[in-house]
Amino acid sequence: MTPAVESIFETFRIGAGPSSSHSIGPQRAARFFLARQKCPPARIRVTLFGSLAETGRGHLTDRTILTAVHPSSCEIIWDTHTTDIPHPNTLRWEALDADGAVQDNWMVCSIGGGALRDEHGPVAVDLVVTYPIRSLADALAWCEARNLSFWQFVEAHETDLWPRLETVWSAMRASVERGLASTQPLLPGSLRLARRARTTWLRARQVQSPHQDLAQLAAFALAVAEENADAGEIVTAPTCGPAGVVPGLLYYFETARGLPRAEILRALATAGLFGAVIRANASVSGAEVGCQGEIGSACSMAAAAGSYLLGGTLHQIEYAAEIGMEHHLGLTCDPVEGYVQIPCIERNMTACLRAFECASFSLLTDGRHLVSFDDVIEVMYRTGLDIQSAYRETARGGLAALWRKRQAASTIANGTTTTPPPPSGCG
Repeated sequence: MTPAVESIFETFRIGAGPSSSHSIGPQRAARFFLARQKCPPARIRVTLFGSLAETGRGHLTDRTILTAVHPSSCEIIWDTHTTDIPHPNTLRWEALDADGAVQDNWMVCSIGGGALRDEHGPVAVDLVVTYPIRSLADALAWCEARNLSFWQFVEAHETDLWPRLETVWSAMRASVERGLASTQPLLPGSLRLARRARTTWLRARQVQSPHQDLAQLAAFALAVAEENADAGEIVTAPTCGPAGVVPGLLYYFETARGLPRAEILRALATAGLFGAVIRANASVSGAEVGCQGEIGSACSMAAAAGSYLLGGTLHQIEYAAEIGMEHHLGLTCDPVEGYVQIPCIERNMTACLRAFECASFSLLTDGRHLVSFDDVIEVMYRTGLDIQSAYRETARGGLAALWRKRQAASTIANGTTTTPPPPSGCG
């Protein structure tokens, strides 16, 4: 049976990038594991499996864990061979005494968006709020029966909604503005990828609309994605990888369109509801369902928020969200060298633009359509399970495999192990 839909604050988590499943999740797991120890262990051993082992270095998983357990001594094991694991992002924590004997062990999964699950179920400090729905159709029916909007459904089931959303939006805004202000030329890592948000934003101011609107949307989404890639503080929406899509769109509506803060927060609540439904009925983990679960979900959430801000009805908002996901079905997760940079950063930009298009188009219709939002989420999950593991955040297929092939060819040709520069326009 489908789990109940959880609070939108399980979708919106403030934390450090570059990956909710590879950095925020392991960071939270480290804190939980340390908290359950009756006395400090002499040493900690962490074994990373699946996608965490395959792409953890590029996602800074090791650095995140070592920082989280400091000053405890910690050994990290990268197990890329074990396949019999409960989730593609699985960690085994062991507390060792001075003689090396295991005093405590814990197997936990980082299931996306910073959320954790072990053999007993979800891992959380506080009791998670759940909504009395299991699908978007349920929420739609609730709203129609009361002549209310989606954000009012969220308001009816959350405590201190608006102060908490204000905190979330402040963190989102800050990540946009830091990204726009950054003069750092390159992102960290061997790819030596250039930051482009600031130059995109400056150039956007020199052109006329509608090109200016599109260029601003691009700059705002890039700004957050680059902050995420630099391990800056961002908000999962619904994860770190696509964290620029929702704030990029909402920042545009607040700054370029001049919409009041109250409307931005209502749009954010709307986006959160759609993200929460996706988390309950499918997955937002790239390691489990590919990038369709990350960028596709973010586009869907942003499209719903955008349609609301443009004056969409319940059915138009639902339609915008459905379009946003439907046209990301099958999208693979193939990060080059495991970094959340290529193709992740540009995908934030294109998904933000697509969300704006979906929202705009939804208002040209009456909102009635054949494939529902719930239908497309079910298909997304089934499609994700069918995607080969090489294309689910393992960096063993797609662009990542092509990059390794080019590296190898360059090494042979030049007789050196120097990493070749990325091709013009890549990522």
